Amino acid sequence: MARRRTGPERLRHLPARDADHHHRRVDRGGVRAGVFGISDGLVTNVSLILGVAGGHPTGGFVRLAGLAGLLAGAFSMAAGEYVSMQAQRELVQRELDVERQALHERPEGEVHELTGIYVRRGIDPALARGLAHEVMQDPDLALATHAREELGISPDALGSPPQAAAASFVSFALGALLPLVPWLVASGTVAILASVGIGTVAAVAVGALLAVFTGRSRVRSAVRQLLISAVAASVTWGIGVAVGVGVH
Repeated sequence: MARRRTGPERLRHLPARDADHHHRRVDRGGVRAGVFGISDGLVTNVSLILGVAGGHPTGGFVRLAGLAGLLAGAFSMAAGEYVSMQAQRELVQRELDVERQALHERPEGEVHELTGIYVRRGIDPALARGLAHEVMQDPDLALATHAREELGISPDALGSPPQAAAASFVSFALGALLPLVPWLVASGTVAILASVGIGTVAAVAVGALLAVFTGRSRVRSAVRQLLISAVAASVTWGIGVAVGVGVH
């Protein structure tokens, strides 16, 4: 005869998803860093390139500025993403250690605490206490439940700093490369117009891509991304024209 599963075992063996209710994993950091890295790279470098080009320097000067902006921005984004996510992981790990110690040293107090949480959510007190006792039978499930209910975190969803850093570096570099491409083969007005055209198409595409991940309107997201890119590029272009370098 098959052994009857206990409460915690039943909870752990529930299907993670069904055929018509699928969620993407967005808690690892790589997806977020990758998608937003493209947006940052595009806005940053199209603004830098047009700002420098507005001062009428040589094509080589613009290429150098664009390449420097690409590399500096990509390394900066990757380093910032890694440091911030690693610090977040360490902070969460510390809180989990505190919770793990509390579960070991005063289990009854933790049962009472979890019971109170369930009761405040509208569960019958007797049922809430029974559920809390069931959860406490499994140390891993108890830690995950208390971390989620008390701290709003999940022990298995801390994100990967290396993955986020790599995704941020590659995606920023890709976004920054797009407006730089024309300057690798041309210069002057032709390169400027090509950068504007590529930047426009890329901004719309990035906005639509962001909408895919966020579930928002693709048109609204694309228009928003285009407006942000256009404003940033216009401001830097105007500053470049006003300041100028007078090199032809």
